[in-house]
Amino acid sequence: MIHKKYENEEHAVADIPNDSTVLVGGFGGSGLPSRLITALKENGATGLTIVSNNIGAVSEGVATLISNQQVKKIICSFPVGPHANELIEYLETGRVELELVPQGTLAERIRAGGAGISAFYTPTAAHTELGEGKESRVFNNREHLLEYAITGDYALIKAHRADRWGNLVYRKAQRNFNPVMATAAQTTIAEVDEIVEVGDMSAEEIISPSVYVHRLVEIASQEERGKVQNG
Repeated sequence: MIHKKYENEEHAVADIPNDSTVLVGGFGGSGLPSRLITALKENGATGLTIVSNNIGAVSEGVATLISNQQVKKIICSFPVGPHANELIEYLETGRVELELVPQGTLAERIRAGGAGISAFYTPTAAHTELGEGKESRVFNNREHLLEYAITGDYALIKAHRADRWGNLVYRKAQRNFNPVMATAAQTTIAEVDEIVEVGDMSAEEIISPSVYVHRLVEIASQEERGKVQNG
């Protein structure tokens, strides 16, 4: 088993090319891999398709990539927040394409991608504008829409702790979109507060096995780790 470690976030995202599909974890600011997002902005890759729950409830969110004109398409549930007006302008001028997906459907499309399930039916959004033009079938006298799985070239995720093999433990609300996104990308890059030795974490607390994690970036100083553990 190869130990996985990158010295900094810039190195970890340096090879993300133009026109990549990037899954970005987090729910608002909870579990947001903000350092990796900033590094991707500095990387300068353009034509990105970003899959995320929202575009950025905090300044370090996906909205910074949109403002930097790196995004051609955003697939999300909540295109709202401080940068909503800017996104609307980009949509109206055709600079960014938006695919709006109900939150549960978004999570399931990503989970399906990680599980190798190509598509599935769901009643969510049937008989609404979001369901227009989609294939549908009736199950148990209820209309269901066909939804396709989502996978990514890269996933940028946030976890609390990793061992050097890449097994991940999440802290509280970090366990939102991050675990499913870890399974659905060809290359998963995890921003973590702390990297520990193999065996220092209990097998029962590991949520994302190392087989899904390809790169690790440790971001917290010793003082910051104490704040995380005590706060």
